[in-house]
Amino acid sequence: MTETRQDVRVAAPVLKWAGGKRRLLKQYEEHFPAEFGSYFEPFVGGGAVFFWLYEQGLLNQKNVVLNDINPELHNFYSVLQTECEELIQKLAEHQRRHNHEHYYRVRQQKPRKAVFRAARLLYLNRTCFNGLYRVNQKGQFNVPMGRYKNPLICDAEGLRAASRALQGARITLGTFKEAVSEAKKGDLVYFDPPYVPLNPTSSFTSYTKENFGLEDQQELAATYADLVQRGVNVLLSNSDTPLVQELYQEFQQYRILAPRAINSKAEKRQKISELLITP
Repeated sequence: MTETRQDVRVAAPVLKWAGGKRRLLKQYEEHFPAEFGSYFEPFVGGGAVFFWLYEQGLLNQKNVVLNDINPELHNFYSVLQTECEELIQKLAEHQRRHNHEHYYRVRQQKPRKAVFRAARLLYLNRTCFNGLYRVNQKGQFNVPMGRYKNPLICDAEGLRAASRALQGARITLGTFKEAVSEAKKGDLVYFDPPYVPLNPTSSFTSYTKENFGLEDQQELAATYADLVQRGVNVLLSNSDTPLVQELYQEFQQYRILAPRAINSKAEKRQKISELLITP
């Protein structure tokens, strides 16, 4: 990563994503190491932690690996990194044409060209109900249109700032284990996986057609322990549940108060306790 402190616009997430960490960074700050080698984020999602570390100047001259198993996310960040201006042009077209018919027409489309796919993802993300990205078992986006009067679909300067932050990062598509295969002593890994559900109806892991189940959580905990043994700095976020407490009982567990925005009922958008796991 290269230093671009002259930029006026702060690099920040451009996608609204389930479990986004933007509002929690003040609580996280004290738990991040002051010095580390390469940075790995195996579940990049909206990228709030990455963009925050970048703006703090903590990623200057460092190798950065941003990974997700969602192919649409991988494509989006790849395009944002290398084809930002063309992406802005496509989003400006969506901004001009946005209406009920256009939304559902775009929702049904399956564009092949990378920049069209990226523009479609961000357009739907900015205009769908509650900013919720969800796919069914066939991998089809199935969220209805939201009731926004004037959604900001093309934030050109925000996209350019995010694109600058991504320069030099390696954007990968794969499992969390693949993403951290090169992590070594002194590096930093931040895991933000799909959370263990608080109750049977609260699970939100449908951003890919493959859900993240109990065996995945157990494998992640084993990977976490292995990285710690190798001397890697590892932080992990998850829900404050008995299962998570048990899986990470050997490590430090800090309770973080988190507002949860992705809920259709405003009265249910309250602060809940999450866990931040550190070695």
